[in-house]
Amino acid sequence: MVSGQLRLLVTTFADEQAATTVVRRLLEEKLIACGTILPSAHSLYRWQGKIEESSESVVLMKTDPESAVRCMEVIQELHPYEVPEIILLEPEAVSEPYLFWVREALGKTEG
Repeated sequence: MVSGQLRLLVTTFADEQAATTVVRRLLEEKLIACGTILPSAHSLYRWQGKIEESSESVVLMKTDPESAVRCMEVIQELHPYEVPEIILLEPEAVSEPYLFWVREALGKTEG
């Protein structure tokens, strides 16, 4: 297990199609290695002084520290929400084979 070399981005979209569009764009630009779309999340939140409820798709994206900031910028640009949820997490530990695959998918392997 290694630490400090992987980032997990979390965001939500109103529907699976919007999520797929953004994930594909990030994959095409080699900014993420993988985007996992979890449809049918039930969200409750406070918006403009009222409690709202909606169905959303949660997206988990795997990248590296060097690409994370650009990923956040692209998500912000393409996201249809006025205030999108964009959260960057640093996992405490990641398996070495998975980290190698992420780096390879991003075109960042040595040798």
